[in-house]
Amino acid sequence: MHVLVVHNRYASAQPSGENKVVDQEVALLRAAGHRVEVFERRSDDIAARSLPGKVAVPLLVPWNPAVRAELADRLRTERPDVVHVHNVFPLLSPAVLAACADAGVPAVATLHNYTQVCPPGTLQRDGRPCTECVGSAPLPAVRHGCYRSSRLATVPLAVSLSVNRQRWWSGVERFFCISAAQRDVLVRAGMPAERLAVKHNFVPEPGVRRSGAGEHLLYLGRLAEAKGVRLLMAAWDEIAADGGAGVPLVVAGAGPLEREVTAWAAGRDDVRYVGLYDQAECRQAVARSVAVVAPSTWLEAFGLVVVEAMAAGVPAVAAGHGAFVELVEDGVTGLLHRPGKAASLASCIRRITADPDRNREMGQAARRRYEQGFSPAVGLERLVEGYRTAIAGRTELLGGST
Repeated sequence: MHVLVVHNRYASAQPSGENKVVDQEVALLRAAGHRVEVFERRSDDIAARSLPGKVAVPLLVPWNPAVRAELADRLRTERPDVVHVHNVFPLLSPAVLAACADAGVPAVATLHNYTQVCPPGTLQRDGRPCTECVGSAPLPAVRHGCYRSSRLATVPLAVSLSVNRQRWWSGVERFFCISAAQRDVLVRAGMPAERLAVKHNFVPEPGVRRSGAGEHLLYLGRLAEAKGVRLLMAAWDEIAADGGAGVPLVVAGAGPLEREVTAWAAGRDDVRYVGLYDQAECRQAVARSVAVVAPSTWLEAFGLVVVEAMAAGVPAVAAGHGAFVELVEDGVTGLLHRPGKAASLASCIRRITADPDRNREMGQAARRRYEQGFSPAVGLERLVEGYRTAIAGRTELLGGST
């Protein structure tokens, strides 16, 4: 199969699970013998633009005509079987869908978040779940300045959502939702249910698994409010005041709360902030964990770090909402805490560190869950099945129109 992957890469200064997923899928398809090429833009390149070029970026968010022309020309020349769209913000825009239509190539799209119904894609405002824009015009997002706490910065996203809604819904043969929880939200918002398929992200074999009881608790991800970082700090302070968990907390990542986390961890024996890890360091850190902690306050559409823990035979402590409730079987492959509740998170951390034998059983169950649902073999099968469905759908459409 010949696949063209379309993706706007997120800035490299902060960890991006989405970039990782795209790279892993490309490698998986190529290893299976498929021909895969990439059409991409990089957010890192914005910094090198001239001042007028930087000013123009928001104008390209709803529509980038140059991208439409460039991609359509490439599609006509290379004739891939299918185009797989991932992120189009900010430099690609939904103009990529028009290019696919121009060239007559079917498109599938992975929905990594909620940008189809929420301008910032988080379904969260002021640290709490928010669905004001779901199923309606995104004016509340502009009024509240939901993207980067700025009304001005939110406007291009809101405009793009409004003017391109029908283009997305009619221009994509198959949407890949990365969890059933995400799909449910999108169906309620009015997206075409028959085009929304659940395809969980897969995780490559890590090459290293936990062999003992573990050395630390691990938070691995973006240091942001929506990821529950402040909630974790509050829960850990509660645990420390009660005598500690018996193992240190390792925090790895970068993001807007980095200074706050650095100051909080300074001078403590029970916390280590280690900054950004590379992929090899991430795998080693996960494999040495008693548990991985994922306390997100927003409704995660997936939760890659939880499945990475499963692959290494490590249980997770995760918030009991969003995709986590279908990834983590409470009491079997990990523990779910009440979302947004520091005391509940602290209680789960105590429980998962207090009984090494039970922890080991949960780690073994987590590994079995990974093998059944998130391995490369499963990921490849579901990915190719989605492509074939999209190609068949376009063929039937063309056949019916002749």
